[in-house]
Amino acid sequence: MLCGGVCATYAQEKTTTAGVPMVKLNNGVEMPRFGIGTFLQPSDEVCEQSCLTALKAGYRHIDTAHAYQDEAGVGRAVKESGIPREEIWITSKLWPTEYGEGKTLKAIDEMLKRMQLDYIDLLYVHQPVGDFVGAWKDMEKAVKMGKVRALGISNFDANEEVWNTIMKAATIKPQVLQIECHPYAQRLEMRKKAAKEGIQVECWFPLGGAMSGGALFKDPVIKKIAEAHGKTPAQVILRWHIQEGFSVIPGASNPDYIKENIQIFDFALTDEEMQQMRSLNKEKRFFNATLEDVEKMVWGARL
Repeated sequence: MLCGGVCATYAQEKTTTAGVPMVKLNNGVEMPRFGIGTFLQPSDEVCEQSCLTALKAGYRHIDTAHAYQDEAGVGRAVKESGIPREEIWITSKLWPTEYGEGKTLKAIDEMLKRMQLDYIDLLYVHQPVGDFVGAWKDMEKAVKMGKVRALGISNFDANEEVWNTIMKAATIKPQVLQIECHPYAQRLEMRKKAAKEGIQVECWFPLGGAMSGGALFKDPVIKKIAEAHGKTPAQVILRWHIQEGFSVIPGASNPDYIKENIQIFDFALTDEEMQQMRSLNKEKRFFNATLEDVEKMVWGARL
């Protein structure tokens, strides 16, 4: 069975107080496998409130990025929550305009300042364009300096070349790969590549994202499984992610959805239901920008 690089007996997994399973990354650091994504939060202030709602609901993993323009809100929420810093996993991502030896170390310091943090738990190169090798070298230095605990690659499913380039250049192997992944795009080949390297797969757009038009929520198979468990289609989809061994970071700013999303640790899908969910795979992504499109977006952004 493919399981995002982590095959474990769930009953034996270490969990947070909210029942979120932890995964031991390939560097020995433990990360909660469920969190809140902050992409497309309406504002930095709304992001702060979303993160506070999440933390109060039991979340202990927050995923942000410089490009999201809401890192400061994440940092304020962490401080305001009163929860010890070491109990909250904070992820952020460097934008390609910050890539390059010397340049990236400075960008990491600026990121820490924006979030009012002493260290970041997981730091990604956000897109595989520009001098990501130079950025990675500085990220490795930041790990040795205690400013970062784990390193990740985001969207490095673009092509074989970018994957092979980072794997050859890395002295510290990536701990996490973040890609679009959900029941309609289960990313079987990328999961094999990640598993071979001992890299944890983390899923963005786990519920399909806004551009999906709610397609996953309308799927008759998912709806039937949800009815059987007295859960919503979103909860069934997120539970599938957890049972497949993924780390998953659904985004939401609606407090009700934030609370609903984490209520997935009081039930389990049967083996038959898991097979039904796997049968939905079409390798159909909802975000289909080419690497060339991404490059135009990167260099056109003002970060």
